[in-house]
Amino acid sequence: MTARGWFLFSLMGVVWGIPYLMIKVAVDAPLSPSMVVFTRCALGAALLLPFAIRQGGLPTTVRTHWRPMLAFACIEIIGPWWTLTDAERHLSSSTAGLLIAGVPIVGVALARFFGDTERLGVRRAIGLGLGLTGVGVLTVPHLTGGDARSLAEVLVTVIGYATAPLIAARYLKDVPTLQLIAPCLALAALVYAPAAAVTWPSTMPTPSVLAALATLGVVCTAVAFVAFLELIKEVGPTRATVFTYVNPAVAVAAGAIFLDERLTAGIVAAFTLILAGSVLATSAAAPRQGARPALRNPSGEPPGARPDRGEARAR
Repeated sequence: MTARGWFLFSLMGVVWGIPYLMIKVAVDAPLSPSMVVFTRCALGAALLLPFAIRQGGLPTTVRTHWRPMLAFACIEIIGPWWTLTDAERHLSSSTAGLLIAGVPIVGVALARFFGDTERLGVRRAIGLGLGLTGVGVLTVPHLTGGDARSLAEVLVTVIGYATAPLIAARYLKDVPTLQLIAPCLALAALVYAPAAAVTWPSTMPTPSVLAALATLGVVCTAVAFVAFLELIKEVGPTRATVFTYVNPAVAVAAGAIFLDERLTAGIVAAFTLILAGSVLATSAAAPRQGARPALRNPSGEPPGARPDRGEARAR
């Protein structure tokens, strides 16, 4: 991975490791999930739309790619952000962060439906098994009361987070980053505006809650999405989600430090299994014995390969 790729990877490991803490602070205020998602999307759109418009050609981009853009908005933002936020009304931020670590595992499975023909292999199959075991260790103690619904909501979030990068890589790779994410955030804000208006708090939230909402909108949305889509262009959709190896550690540490959430043996075991499983499941498949290496031209590309216009633009 290039130095640029490592920088984006490190940035994503942090900025998408802290939303669970910020969401927990907001829903415990208590603010409604619709209010939290609306504020997050509205802030992100307000920051990014001027830059997207300044690039020129935004209306043409939307008209040309509106179908995959709509799918991306629904599967990455409109659905998953509400289900995750609603789930954290009952789950700790640490548990939510650990469950989201299953995104790379689900991504490996879903990639086959998007044309990925890479052989799964024993190592990756073992990784899928370990990761699922870790999810089981983490979820079984919560399968009572209202937690079962919350776990299902996080599962919906995981599937969305694993599917959206595949859509972006296959159908939206030529769309400039800002012209993809800014309209998607604006659409999400419009969708949640009515529900947010109905559940608008009667009193001004505390400074800590306002700071959490501002961080969600500016850092965890505007900055994070630009970095995420550039990372997809840099390393591909499946490995772009590998930064979620780091997110759980950040989420658990933030929950323990700022919210006094307990770090139990079960959480440590689940984190170890999910991390090990994700690493194995997303590792490159070993070359088949006796297979000849592909011939490459002086540029380092396979014969007949054409440069990816999306990557060229990203660089």
